[in-house]
Formats: sequence, C-alpha cells, structure tokens
Amino acid sequence: MVYTLSGARLPGVPSAYNLGSNGWNSRAADRTARVSLIVKNKSNSRKIFAGKSYESGSQSSMATTSEKVLIPGTENDDHLSPTEELEILGDIESSETKHGLKVDDQENIIELNSSEVITGEDPVSAQLPDADVEAKAEGTSDSTYETTSNASMRIRGKIIPPPGSGQRIYEIDPMLSNHRQHLDYRYDQYRKLRAAIDKSEGGLEVFSRGYEKFGFVRSETGITYREWAPGAKSAALIGDFNNWNPIADVMACNEFGVWEIFLPSNADGSPAIPHGSRVKIRMDTPSGMKDSIPAWIKFSVQAPGEIPFNGIYYDPPEEEKHVFEHPRPIKPKSLRIYESHVGMSSKDPVINTYVNFRDEVLPRIKKLGYNAVQIMAIQEHSYYASFGYHVTNFFAPSSRFGTPDELKSLIDRAHELGLLVLMDIVHSHASNNTLDGLNMFDGTDTCYFHSGSRGYHWVWDSRLFNYGQWEVLRFLLSNARWWLDEYKFDGFRFDGVTSMMYTHHGLEVAFTGNYNEYFGFATDVDAVVYLMLVNDMIHGLFPEALTIGEDVSGMPAFCIPLEDGGIGFDYRLHMAIADKWIETLKKRDEDWKMGDIIHTLTNRRWKEKCVSYAESHDQALVGDKTIAFWLMDKDMYDFMALDRPSTPVIDRGIALHKMIRLITMGLGGEGYLNFMGNEFGHPEWIDFPRADQHLPDGKVIPGNGFSYDKCRRRFDLGDADYLRYRGLQEFDRAMQHLEERYGFMTSEHQYISKKDEGDRIIVFERGDLVFVFNFHWSSSYSDYRVGCLKPGKYKVVLDSDHSLFGGFNRISNNAEYFTFEGWHDDRPRSFLVYAPSRTAVVYALVTDEPEPVDVADADFDAEISIVEV
Repeated sequence: MVYTLSGARLPGVPSAYNLGSNGWNSRAADRTARVSLIVKNKSNSRKIFAGKSYESGSQSSMATTSEKVLIPGTENDDHLSPTEELEILGDIESSETKHGLKVDDQENIIELNSSEVITGEDPVSAQLPDADVEAKAEGTSDSTYETTSNASMRIRGKIIPPPGSGQRIYEIDPMLSNHRQHLDYRYDQYRKLRAAIDKSEGGLEVFSRGYEKFGFVRSETGITYREWAPGAKSAALIGDFNNWNPIADVMACNEFGVWEIFLPSNADGSPAIPHGSRVKIRMDTPSGMKDSIPAWIKFSVQAPGEIPFNGIYYDPPEEEKHVFEHPRPIKPKSLRIYESHVGMSSKDPVINTYVNFRDEVLPRIKKLGYNAVQIMAIQEHSYYASFGYHVTNFFAPSSRFGTPDELKSLIDRAHELGLLVLMDIVHSHASNNTLDGLNMFDGTDTCYFHSGSRGYHWVWDSRLFNYGQWEVLRFLLSNARWWLDEYKFDGFRFDGVTSMMYTHHGLEVAFTGNYNEYFGFATDVDAVVYLMLVNDMIHGLFPEALTIGEDVSGMPAFCIPLEDGGIGFDYRLHMAIADKWIETLKKRDEDWKMGDIIHTLTNRRWKEKCVSYAESHDQALVGDKTIAFWLMDKDMYDFMALDRPSTPVIDRGIALHKMIRLITMGLGGEGYLNFMGNEFGHPEWIDFPRADQHLPDGKVIPGNGFSYDKCRRRFDLGDADYLRYRGLQEFDRAMQHLEERYGFMTSEHQYISKKDEGDRIIVFERGDLVFVFNFHWSSSYSDYRVGCLKPGKYKVVLDSDHSLFGGFNRISNNAEYFTFEGWHDDRPRSFLVYAPSRTAVVYALVTDEPEPVDVADADFDAEISIVEV
C-alpha cells in the first residue's frame, strides 16, 4: 500500500503494481506543492519516493521500503578558481563560440581571467563543511583517527605527478615497437591534454571537481546554479521553489555556453530552494521549448503516476547528514569480487533497498569469504530493465533503492566488515531518453555526444560521448571523482570499454590478437586518452582505489601503468573464459579438450592482471543460461532436495559446477568474480519487469506483465540444509577461504605439469598448492602420480567430493602424501594420489602442524578443515 503526502511517496510493504501510461502529466494542480521529506528520527523509517521506470516505450513500477533515514553531505561550498572554457583546434578559435571545445591540440593555450569565464560569482567565499565523524583506521591507535572531511581535504590541492616517458611498454612487450608511431602519438595526446588542463584549469585535481562549480552549489549567501547548454537560446530555472514560473528565475549565458543564476538566501537565512524541491531547467532550444533535469543533479525521483523523473534539490540540514565512521579497507593483494545488484537482491519479488542490502546481504558476502562487493545500477536509470546500463542521471544514486545517505550507510557498513565497494560505472554511453537524461539536453544532438551516426550505438540504442569535448571531459572526470570522494567507493568496474576504444565499438569484429587490430584508424584515440586521464586522476588522488576495465578485445598495455605508456587500469575482466565455458558445456563430455580449457584460462598478457569469472550477470540474464542451468536444466526443479534420490544429471551438474569454478579461480587470473546467487547454482534466470515491446517493423516482443518473480535472488535455497544448493554454496565459501589463506591467485609460482586428454586430468601448481582435476566422467585413478616442485609432506586442503559439498566422500582428508625424488611431468618430485572421477582436490605442502581451521557452519554437522601451513 502506498500513501502520498504533499507530493511525497511513503511506501509501505513492498508489492508489485502497475501504473498507467499517461505520458506527460500536467503540473498545474501541484505547482505550488514541494516534495516534502518526512523527517523522522534516524532510527525510524523515511523515504522520498520511487516509482515507475520508463524508457523506449517500456514501463515498470515498484514500491520500495526504507528502514532508516540517512542524509547526504552537502557539496563543498568553497569557491576555487573558476572553471575555464577553451577552444583548442590547433589554432585558437573565437572565444565567442557556444559549442564547447574540441581537444585536438592542447599546445595552444590561452589564459583567461576567472571573471571572463563564469559570471555571477557569489561575492562571499563559501565555507567548507564542518568535520565529519572521525573514522578510525583499522589496526591503528586512537591518535590516528581522521575525519572523512580531513581525508577529502588532503586530496584537495594534491598534485598529481606529471606524465612519465611512456616508453617502458616497449621493454615489457617488444612487439609494440612495430606500432611505436601510433602509441607515441597516443601518449603525446595524453601529455598535451594534461598540460592544457594544468595551464587552463589549475590541474587535474581542480578540473575533476566540476561539481563544485556546475549544478547547484550552496554558499553562505545563497545558491548558484550553472549548466553547460551551448545550444540553448534562453534558459530559466523552474521548480517547486518558484511555482514552476519560467520567468521568475531567468538565467544568463556567457560566451562558452554556460548558463548561470544566483539565488540569494531568504531574509531568515534559509536557502532559496528548500531541501527536497523538484527542479528542472527550461530552455528554448533549436528543437523547441524543453524541460530538462539538470545534468549535474545529485538526486532524481519519479513521482507516482508520472512517467518523467524530476530532479531533486537534495541538501538536508547538517544534523540529518550521514557521517562515515569507518575508513576504507586496505587494498587486498588478491581480489575476490561478489558482483551484485541492490534492487534484485531480495529473496522476495520486490525491489530491494540499500538498507536491506546493508543489513542482510553484506554479512552474507563477508561470511562467504569475498573481500569486495561490486554493485551494479547505482547511477540513476529511468528504465529498470536496462540493468543500470542506460544511465540518465550520472551523479545521482538510483532512487528506487533508497536515499543517497542510505547508500552511504551501505558503503560505511561494508567498510566496517572489511569489504571494498566497487561501483559498476558507465562512461561508455548514455541513455537515449530525452525526458530524463542527457540526450538532446540543449535541443541539439551534439551536447555531450558525437552528432549523427557516430554518436549512436545501434546495438545498445544509446548515445555515445564525444571524448574530445572539453566539457565532456570535465563532466566524466568529475563524475568518477564524485563517487569516490562523496560516497567513499573504493574503485570502479568500467563498463563497455571495448566500445569506447574503437570506432566500430567491437561490433561484428573478431579480435584475433593481431596488433594491427588495436592500433590503427579504427582506434578512438580521444576515448583512449580519456581512459588514461581518468585512471591518472583516480590513482593520483586515491592511490588505494582500483579500476577494472571490461575489455573483450585484449588491447595491449591496457593494464600497464600510465607512466610506462599504458592505459592505466589495474585489472582487465577476462571475458573470454565465460564464453569458453558456454562453448564447452554445449559439447559432450567426451569432446571436452583439456588443452583448450587451459589455453583460455591462461591466455592473458604478461604483467597485466586479470579478473576471471566462470559466469557474471551476463550469463544469468533471460535469453542466456547459467552454468547450473546448462548442466542440470529442468532437473533442478525436481531433484535438488536431499530427501529424494538424485539423478545422473544432477550428480554430474553438481560435480562439474564445483570444478569449473575452482579451475577458473585457480588459473584464470589475479582476481575472481562471482555474480550473486551463482555461488549456489541459482535455479532461475533474471528477467526484469517489462511490458510488451512494439518494434518499428510491427513485431511485438512479449513482456512479462511487469513481474518481479524472476528479478530476485533466492538466497534461502543456498541456506537450506535440506537442499543440494547448500553444498554448492559451501564449496564456494571454502574456495574463498582457501584463497584467503594461501593467496594462490597472486602467487608468482604457477606451473601446469599435466593436461592429459586421455585421462582427462589437469595438474598445476600455484604457490605451495597442487591442484588435481579429474574431468573424466567414469574413470577414477588410484596411485596416480602427480608432479610437484617442493619436497615434503602434502595434505588435502580442499576436496570437491566431500559430503559437505554434495560429494561422495571418496577422498580421505586425513591422509598424508610424501614426495618422491625423481623427475615426473617435468617436475623434480612427485607424490601418489587417488583421483576419483569428476573431482577437484587441492593439496598443500605442510610446513608445520597447527590446529585445523573449520570452514563449515558451526550449526552444520559435516566439517572439512583447511590445514594452515
């Protein structure tokens, strides 16, 4: 049931419901009403509103609940040197142009006085907010407490080191020397752009604080609102605060297309725009009159019964702001990522909230043994079924899941648990939604994006950024910094990087590894330089932050540091592995090739770290199939209960599901990722609530009646000790804790000693561990000799056949294995093992005899121990 009060939506118990498609609703009746925020004690419940999603003719709606009111911090109010607009085209063009900058030649720079760039500056310098609550660093004494505002202050004014020579890539990969002309040009463009930013903007650190100049900036004397809209003929700020009167607050424009207005505080000192007010900018554009949500808006919501979203001026009182209490965890050497989506993280068919995710899902992630949570769909997206990849409001956290401060509370709690929080950030494209997003923002298709076909992604049906525009660079760089500084995210997974780096966007292109595919006219140098800049900014200001790039092309030097000539990412997603598993699962067991599997898992660039995964959210979406479904299909519905006999299909599926995950983690890279629910073989795909889709050719793609039934995660299945899902989940937990204990993913020692196509055996060493996989469907091997490097005694530390993991207990976990001298499989020593069919067993060299460490639940009867060595 949903109640309304003064334009605010107060949700009750979450339930699915539908709202009619009524197009643009008249605001005549409520123009004097403001969105009221029902302020309560922090321990009570409060919500603004969340409602129907809309894009490309599809709608969905869902009520969502909130258990706690958490209020965001205000933007910094101090006035720095103003932002400056430059037109750099090889020769400086007229400064009167209103269509932004093309960054082609950053050597020719003009210096502008601040008053010549941004007018209407608040005459009184703004004050920085008071210090936030102290955050104590883990493992330090009370004397090392540091407030979060102090942490932000340390970053302000920080000098990012200048670019290096960019030549070391040729030592790392001599084959790159054949493309030196292209790579040196690319690096030179990056250095010139850095120099231009340093000279005209005061440096990358200042440039990346665009949110302190654009959008709404509050000071002691009032609120300044600025917007870059070079195509607009006139502009006015409208909203609840002025009864949506388009002539009440008319904005002025400078020669760079920046519109501005200053609203002085009321006589009593209260802000001219009350907290919670709906706001938009009305512009007379080449396409006609248009009301747009401010591009830099920090929060936006969808009112009940309305299709478009509204921007919200979000600036709560100081006493209601959430303050961070826990410092960021130390960056782990081995990265184990739990990929998640807040909205679909409930076991019930509802849109889940930041609060419930914080209280219910984060402890689960910690218990499983992951050390990082990657959250999708944070940036506001009007169409829920886009999975968060069609972003409309880049600086606003999704209102479906709660308020900005409930998100901050989630991140704070994750840090308390020692979990890194990574954001799935989308800078590769933007929603084509013209009502709520950046598309046609000022009535032209060139504002923020390339014009014409170059600015449109025909597969994603979205707009493509013009990374050569000065204001686009400011917008995106500031966006990345905003999430790191304001919300304390620990890094990003950059989506769709392959699409950014090539003008063909990787579409209908099969990358073969030929270097000519990476360095030529198909490379979008502007986009690559932007990626270099954003990595430069992130690592320069937040040294502990992580960046992961989703690149399927295998671009060389992608994960090489900037100073060495690389693009600067910390990790690349090893996307080929998931595709290889799907390809393999379509074959009979007899047709699996051990060498093929090993080649795909280990085929990565030297000195470039990878995050491997057997399956991510892509494989869990409707239209695809998860590994569990490929293996067990419909049998999962009838034979996963322990009180009834299993089937050969279920036995095979459970065994191979464990083996696939472990060998992917063991050989695939320096990091590992799992999408939530896949750790126990979630039995359903993901299908977001959606309506029928009517295509231009008259065809209709059936929807699902806005159902949320398959837009959730049934964690209760993995927890149920009477279901076989529990064994799969416990195995995943044991995998994570094994890696935590031994750090095998980042061990420098890796050697594959056997890949026997006849026996279907794979043996490899990583660190002091020896992994033995028997993929044979029926053959088990006694006294099977496996090679090893180090002499001594080995013990079983992980056994996929243990009953705790749904196996048959064919391995003795108390047995000791002693090495023999003499070469075997190119190893100086060996030992004999029993290798049952469809099992994976990990052996560790024992260097002492400590007490075993139980990795099973305390309330679970069966136990398996990991020997600490």
